[in-house]
Amino acid sequence: MALAADSKQQVVATYRVHKTDTGSPEVQVAILSQRILQLQDHFKLHGKDHHSRRGLLSMVARRRRLLKYLKSRNPERYKNLIQSLGIRR
Repeated sequence: MALAADSKQQVVATYRVHKTDTGSPEVQVAILSQRILQLQDHFKLHGKDHHSRRGLLSMVARRRRLLKYLKSRNPERYKNLIQSLGIRR
């Protein structure tokens, strides 16, 4: 269940650090957050889809590791990112 190309480009444009940025931690976390939100909506309809739930758990773990990395490297960028995404309330 991948993001549509136009929505992915919009997320990249919103969270990129510089003009040609596609792989910074901010962009990766934002893309993972969008995919996680999609899967949460999917599970409202398909509660017994355990194969997709396993993928969701791996995405959450990957996002957690990226956030941990960003927090250790640059706490200010970390705070701005979690505030703009609305995670870790």
